[in-house]
Amino acid sequence: MNKALFLDRDGVINVNHGYVYRTSDFDFMQGIFDLVQRANAQGYKVIVVTNQSGIGRGMYTESDFEALSVWMLCEFTKRGAIIDDVLFCPHHPEAKLPEYKKMCECRKPKAGMLKTAASKHNICLANSMMVGDKLSDVEAAIEAGLREVVWFNPEFIEPTQTSTAEFQAKSLSCKLTSIKRSHSLWTIITA
Repeated sequence: MNKALFLDRDGVINVNHGYVYRTSDFDFMQGIFDLVQRANAQGYKVIVVTNQSGIGRGMYTESDFEALSVWMLCEFTKRGAIIDDVLFCPHHPEAKLPEYKKMCECRKPKAGMLKTAASKHNICLANSMMVGDKLSDVEAAIEAGLREVVWFNPEFIEPTQTSTAEFQAKSLSCKLTSIKRSHSLWTIITA
């Protein structure tokens, strides 16, 4: 079975300017190419799992998202870094477009996208890790049974003792690390 590095998109791969769907608004985070290269070298499948409620809100279409994803993957490939798959959830319980207005199992903090990726790519979730910038990423990783989750939080909000205890109670085998935005992303994957 494979191991995976799961990455959230907005706030981890690119600067979160809010509902990014055009290449002109897509600014790569410092260190992201190095992180993916390092993960590739150590045998990780690299999978993007991203909530994209802007689709359900009618701000952009699935085609817009897919075109941006193709461009993003090409930019990684140009730099010798391979992303194996991009999974996304367009749903939101308060979506404007009726076909996307629902509670689903794929929207983080649910673990649906991670479980789908595991099935599709023969991934052992217990040997995998995730980097996300929101607590919903942390919760999805714990629900999926990942061994480690890195909370790459923008304002470096210290996890409260209560929230950390709740996360640890859900999965004692998942290591939770919180790092500052200025921390070098590439050092997350160690030799």
